[in-house]
Amino acid sequence: MKHRRNPRLSSGGSRRSFLRRSLRAAIAGSVGIPYLVARSAFGGQGRPGANDRISIGVIGVGNRSNQLIDQLPEQGQVVALADCYLPRAQDTSRNKSGGRWPVYQDYRHLLDRKDIDAVIVGTPDHVRALICIHACQAGKHIYAEKPLTLYIREGRVLVQAVRKYGRVFQVGTQQRSMAVNRLACEFIRSGKLGKIRVVQGMNYPGPQFCPPLPEEPVPQGLDWDRWLGQAPWRPYNRELHFGWMRWWDYSGGEMTNWGAHGLDQVQWALGTDETGPVEIRPLGQPKDMNAPVHMRYANGVVLRLEIPWAKGPVGGAIFTGERGRIEINRNKFTCNPPDLITEMPPKEEIDKWRDEVALWQARYHLEDWLNAIREGRRPVADVEIGHRSISIAHLANIARYLGRPLRWDPEAEKFVGDDEANSLLERPQRKGYELPREV
Repeated sequence: MKHRRNPRLSSGGSRRSFLRRSLRAAIAGSVGIPYLVARSAFGGQGRPGANDRISIGVIGVGNRSNQLIDQLPEQGQVVALADCYLPRAQDTSRNKSGGRWPVYQDYRHLLDRKDIDAVIVGTPDHVRALICIHACQAGKHIYAEKPLTLYIREGRVLVQAVRKYGRVFQVGTQQRSMAVNRLACEFIRSGKLGKIRVVQGMNYPGPQFCPPLPEEPVPQGLDWDRWLGQAPWRPYNRELHFGWMRWWDYSGGEMTNWGAHGLDQVQWALGTDETGPVEIRPLGQPKDMNAPVHMRYANGVVLRLEIPWAKGPVGGAIFTGERGRIEINRNKFTCNPPDLITEMPPKEEIDKWRDEVALWQARYHLEDWLNAIREGRRPVADVEIGHRSISIAHLANIARYLGRPLRWDPEAEKFVGDDEANSLLERPQRKGYELPREV
């Protein structure tokens, strides 16, 4: 598919010119690439009117995307939907907009629309990265749900695309927008816990290997080939369609699902947002995808993914340092000694995440993304951060699959002296769904 830069941007007055110059220079890593500003970014002061809002298309309209639509701040407005399962998108349009949102089965038609500034990508894991790359090429800003990728190499290609086209890319690890999590991670990262001795995380279950499943009729309105994307072709089965998170070809199991949150907190607290561990050791036999995994960072910090599943902080980890211990979870932490952290964020910053909906709340994370588009900055969960965090989960699953210790070069993003392990940094891709040779 051939994509064009958005031709809608016009020169305008001095204020617009100033904003445009500022935004072009604001995103580091895109030197020499003009940063395209959405027309809707030039709204007036105060509450934005309908014509000032950032126009958004939603790609992949399942449960999570419906939550994101409901939580979208008023700075943004949904204008179109795309889903390879057409009836699902049509139901969302009918229920949430009264049927006014156009619906596309092929997301590329949505990306071709000149009036769309940004997209929310809430697809299954195995098709997300390529869609996001195409969105970059189409000049759209992106909010992509976690886990960001299916394997490590496509994550690096995605980062390259975001930087080349100067896009604002937020990964849906919403704990990065929670004041409580920010406080605890900054406390550890700044050295106030002292030298970190060990980090204990959840032993997140990995994926299973899909057995042959009987062929079932493809539901009316589903483009099954497009749903499969890069994954191996299989006949339709409901267990694949709605239970994809269980299977290796489509996901990394809970290791990449909840692990995308918990391991992101580890990266944040350790100050390793642009790197990763150097050694990975599984405590199990080959293809034991539920084995505990130990990792070591270059500074000597050891990460042990060994806490029994769901028996601890699924959205964080336990950090033990010279001055005590801190357990971080979603929108909360505990300390030993209890008075280790005495200053808390404002009560309203804590309370807005407390109700039951807060477990899945993303309104303030979406708000940061929309503000970043207007301000020409990177959001709090930039694509590089998301790529590096989910890479930890992928490394754990690769080590489990091989059942042996591995050495990792986080700068080159390659295993040291292990061709078999390096072959697992990517996956075979079906024709028509390959990563682009050049972004």
